[in-house]
Amino acid sequence: MAVLAAVTAVGCDDGTGVRVVVRGTPPATPYSGALYVPTHGLDESGPRALRLASGAAGRALECDGEIFEGGGPDGWSRSEGGDTPEEGLELYFDMFQPVQPDHGYRAERREADRVLYSFDVKGRTKVAVVVAKDQKDRPGWGPETNAACDPAELPAAYAAAQGWEVWTDRDGARVPVSRLESSTGAEHCGWQSVCFLTLGGRTYVRDPEGVLARDGLLSAPYRKQVRMPAGARDTGYHYRDRHLWLTEDRDTAYVRTSSGVGAWPRAAREVACK
Repeated sequence: MAVLAAVTAVGCDDGTGVRVVVRGTPPATPYSGALYVPTHGLDESGPRALRLASGAAGRALECDGEIFEGGGPDGWSRSEGGDTPEEGLELYFDMFQPVQPDHGYRAERREADRVLYSFDVKGRTKVAVVVAKDQKDRPGWGPETNAACDPAELPAAYAAAQGWEVWTDRDGARVPVSRLESSTGAEHCGWQSVCFLTLGGRTYVRDPEGVLARDGLLSAPYRKQVRMPAGARDTGYHYRDRHLWLTEDRDTAYVRTSSGVGAWPRAAREVACK
């Protein structure tokens, strides 16, 4: 997937030799709405709450599915504001360290006191950041609102670099991580041997060393090699050589690989690493 067409690097350097801001082919239909939209925080989660919390950035997205994350505004101190909009964008990454691409953005819209930066895939905005100038008690340029589509809509290299394991369906389409997600356990909790797979509100666990089983967090033991149950069906979802099969009760995930079939039990309760 091409990120930008006919790209010439300009703008600010993040210190690694990679340009945060680039000049690319303008989109056929750039965002034409207001760059300032009041934000509203709701005591709930979901696409509606994210859209209200992300203001203009959320409106500038062109997702294939629902908005995945978004927020703002947030303040910067008197000594942090940048001298240019590009420095304001860099401040966004310094402040929030988002799980999003940290370079390859283009200035899609400019106004006297606001600039919309977008990260595009095939001419469509998948990440949007609005930076603003000289807000109350916040001199200089800094981030005002931000929003992003599902990581599955980003180029594969970016999603993988941020740790997202993006599965595909039987037709080869990338599956939103909001629908199906897998990840390795956190090292600081000693869970690096564990793999989690979440689908339809249920989390299944590959736990070859019994790390979570010892704490009673699994509904059944993990089994490395089993026979595929007669009633299991192929969901069509696959990641590398893993193929996901489920039975009607969906109590266990059967993951077929080139070395056999493993039975991943369901987590008995919420698993949180602290």
